[in-house]
Amino acid sequence: MYLPKQFDHPSHARTIIRENPFASLISNDDDGFPFVTHLPIKLQPSTTDENDVSSDLLLGHVAKGNPHANYLKQRPDVLLVFMGPHAYMSPSVYPDLVRVPTWSYLAVHVKAQVRMLEGEEAKDGILKQLISDHEPSYAQQWRQLPSSYTEPMLNAIVAFEMRVLKIQTKVKLNQHRPESHAAMHTAYEAGNPSEKELALWMRRLGMVA
Repeated sequence: MYLPKQFDHPSHARTIIRENPFASLISNDDDGFPFVTHLPIKLQPSTTDENDVSSDLLLGHVAKGNPHANYLKQRPDVLLVFMGPHAYMSPSVYPDLVRVPTWSYLAVHVKAQVRMLEGEEAKDGILKQLISDHEPSYAQQWRQLPSSYTEPMLNAIVAFEMRVLKIQTKVKLNQHRPESHAAMHTAYEAGNPSEKELALWMRRLGMVA
């Protein structure tokens, strides 16, 4: 993606992925046209260093009936897009009038290589990690379900892990225009949920006191 240096923030990649785990998985279909599946992704960090995501793994699964399952086997290099909060930015945040509107947003693009995971144990392991992330209280219920139900469910999905090849992290919050920051933050803090998240990110970046 287009990534001017003032918006390049690789140290925030893991945070954006963790807070926005519903990703777009993009591959080419058999005609060479992009094919997209929207799915939850589990980030599995390899180190405690937030700046080192080069050896992280991303875990996911798709339905066996989804054509993407075969595309991943045939062409294992993929693109994952994680979108964070985003919102319109009015030119009224500037002290002068010769300005135009724009859009604030956070995004992470990950080029990755897929490795298919075989067997019920591997599939069950990914599902348990996703449950732990999103609804820990359901874990016991999943464990108590009869195998006559869980086995067909596991058989209906294809699980995989993805090794990071390249990662780009864009945090576009008008960092290079400090004269706009106070008014931006005030507007976003009073806005909708996505705008409130952007106000929080402005504080994370030290753009406002």
